[in-house]
Amino acid sequence: MANTAQARKRARQSVKVNAHNAALRSTLRTAIKKVIKAVESGDKAVAAAAFNENVGVIDRIADKKIIHKNKAARHKARLSAAIKAMQGDAAVAKSAKAPKTAPAKKAAAPKKEAASKAAAPKAKAAPKAKKAAE
Repeated sequence: MANTAQARKRARQSVKVNAHNAALRSTLRTAIKKVIKAVESGDKAVAAAAFNENVGVIDRIADKKIIHKNKAARHKARLSAAIKAMQGDAAVAKSAKAPKTAPAKKAAAPKKEAASKAAAPKAKAAPKAKKAAE
């Protein structure tokens, strides 16, 4: 139990803040569920409209540091990708599982540069003075 007046006040305040943050997290989850439900309905226009309405909610809650900004960005990116993939959008589906191709071979570096580096003597740096241990 808190012993000082300051600690008692902080305990009272933390109860209020915790309740407020819990309400905001609930709002965030509801906003995400609305978009998911719209995506599952199959209508791309409705899903896009729901996404546009709820992006502001996600950003607002991230600005208040209820969730991290990267988590908000991740939610928005996944919802956006789900909407883009609706109704047989082949470009998005194809890019998700594109086969890897062999990297192109680099052109051989000119021999002239390598020879000039080898011929030039390397200047030795002066040894650093060691600090006396105290």
